[in-house]
Amino acid sequence: MSTKNMATNRLIKEKSPYLLQHAQNPVDWFPWGEEAFAKAKAEDKPIFLSIGYSTCHWCHVMSQESFEDDEVAKILNRDFVSVKLDREERPDVDSVYMSACQIMTGSGGWPLTIIMTPDKKPFYADTYLPKTSRYGKVGLIDLLEEVVKQWQSNRKRLTEAGDEITDYLGRISGNAREGEPSKKLIASAIEGYRRAFDPKWGGFGGAPKFPTPHNLIFLLRYSRLEGDSEARKMAEETLEHMYRGGIFDHIGGGFSRYSTDERWLVPHFEKMLYDNALLTYAYLEAFSLTGRRLYREAVEKTLDYVLRELTDPGGGFYCGQDADSEGVEGKYYVFKPGEVKEVLGKTEGEVFCRRFGISEDGNFEGKSIPNLIGNSFFEDESDEIRVLCKKLYEYRLRRTSLHKDDKILTSWNALMISAFARAALFLDNDSYLQAAKNAEAFISEKLTDDSGRLLIRWREGEAANLGQLDDYSFYALSLLELYDATFEASYLKKALSIVREMIRLFEDPENGGYYMYASDSEQLISRPKEVYDGAMPSGNSAAALVLNRLALLTGDGKLNEAADRQLRFISGSVGGYPTGHGFALLALTSSLYQSSELICASSGRDAPEELIEFLRKRSYPNLTTLVKTAENEPILSEILPFSAEYPIPENGSLYYLCRNRSCSSPTESIKELESQLKS
Repeated sequence: MSTKNMATNRLIKEKSPYLLQHAQNPVDWFPWGEEAFAKAKAEDKPIFLSIGYSTCHWCHVMSQESFEDDEVAKILNRDFVSVKLDREERPDVDSVYMSACQIMTGSGGWPLTIIMTPDKKPFYADTYLPKTSRYGKVGLIDLLEEVVKQWQSNRKRLTEAGDEITDYLGRISGNAREGEPSKKLIASAIEGYRRAFDPKWGGFGGAPKFPTPHNLIFLLRYSRLEGDSEARKMAEETLEHMYRGGIFDHIGGGFSRYSTDERWLVPHFEKMLYDNALLTYAYLEAFSLTGRRLYREAVEKTLDYVLRELTDPGGGFYCGQDADSEGVEGKYYVFKPGEVKEVLGKTEGEVFCRRFGISEDGNFEGKSIPNLIGNSFFEDESDEIRVLCKKLYEYRLRRTSLHKDDKILTSWNALMISAFARAALFLDNDSYLQAAKNAEAFISEKLTDDSGRLLIRWREGEAANLGQLDDYSFYALSLLELYDATFEASYLKKALSIVREMIRLFEDPENGGYYMYASDSEQLISRPKEVYDGAMPSGNSAAALVLNRLALLTGDGKLNEAADRQLRFISGSVGGYPTGHGFALLALTSSLYQSSELICASSGRDAPEELIEFLRKRSYPNLTTLVKTAENEPILSEILPFSAEYPIPENGSLYYLCRNRSCSSPTESIKELESQLKS
């Protein structure tokens, strides 16, 4: 019998939306912490650890089937200490136990189900489990009863299994072999992408298809550096097909997390902040390369969606929106033709249905996901279509609603700041720049403690959990993007400070690379160094990119050494699986291909407009730019002593270009500068 207990458990005191979703379960949940572990040791019980996040569809299913069920709760409360954890608040804990799951089962995902000893050593791992066994899948009740039996009669086998997994995690955590950065690694990745590319629908591999925008960014950057038309084609066709498909929300903007089919038609409907940040970055890269209107439309619709629905009044960005509404996945997004015509009128409704493939037969459980897959004129969007989309969007908001995860995470916000800052530069949009600045100020004010340490999460006035590598490396990257968009030296100064803290707190000076959590954070059963670029780039990949950019900008010898160490470290991992390291490959291109450093000394208060227009073209991917004015001279003198050697002219600007550690004569002309770059 399944009931919802209106009494609350101790999760009611938490801030995480995911934990609060379980605060009325009959399960006696604990949050991750010493209280739970002490209880498990005192009562000699195994720990049942359940990890998920608030917009996870199968987390909802498992909760409804099992965690709201009195029969399941009775077993958990009697024989286990039950711990709920939000993977987005504690990515370090999630990473450790997800690795354990992948070792034990060969796969992973959420909800993540772990059973472990009181000293946190896992001996069982799985993902979603039904309440009772069916279709060859063990049921949660059967599993729990078997664990209790084994815990009482054969505990040695369980503890030995936990010891073995823990020892193995310790051996593999962070001991990646160094490699030599080389173009052979990049060539191997390109060949891998070619083999996996789907020439009909774009993307790589079959269903389900994930956008992995960092791979697309790398392919576009590589196509510029090498003039490789095939790399460009793979990226562009993927971007086009994703925009055509139902994975893109044609009514409200923004992308869902992934597609369940090869055509990008039927998504898993949850929308995540990090996906939309990285996809914006990819479409901007394509727009700067081609000037194509489609890419600009994708960027603007995505960022406008974020501003409307995922932006806190204080300036930060929320985590995402659920796939489910009223307990049904995708209900919010799908339509019948009659419903569309009722909202828009018969004539305009028919126009809308023809354009977006909405039919009586439907394409998703009897209804239709709006898409442009069969529309040969998909790029020709009129003002009339925009008005119709707006009307249907407003109707959709009234018809049903979506759960919103309103946590604000430093790392995810940093990715979106990068996207807004870059869009502000490429699209000449001041509102996007203001959004980026507001979010950066939010991190600075709300997600930084009194000692200057970054924190992971903010919600309802509370910031919590010491920042991890992703927070530092992504935030530093966003500060560099803000510097590129504004040339405000304060952002560069802060980026240098964050990176030096990153080195102090996370670097492994003996074996290379950066640990996921800091030396003075809670020490788990292993201390991982993540290099693989999954749904998001790894912190190690972002660190390599940031270190190399700052080394080029500043000429700082210590940063240059740190960048070299990190590039060697990630090269070892890239060599084992090149196509799984798109962001790491991006970092390698910034080192292996010719770089150019430009210093502009200007008599104006800000960067000259002619320079901004030149940079907006983004024709030179490995160009780093520094702007010196009378306004920012004091900060630059403090953080970059060499800048004193570049006098500010009485009128106009002087451009100093250096390439491969060789500098050209200064010029007053942008045209001459372009000529120097082309020569």
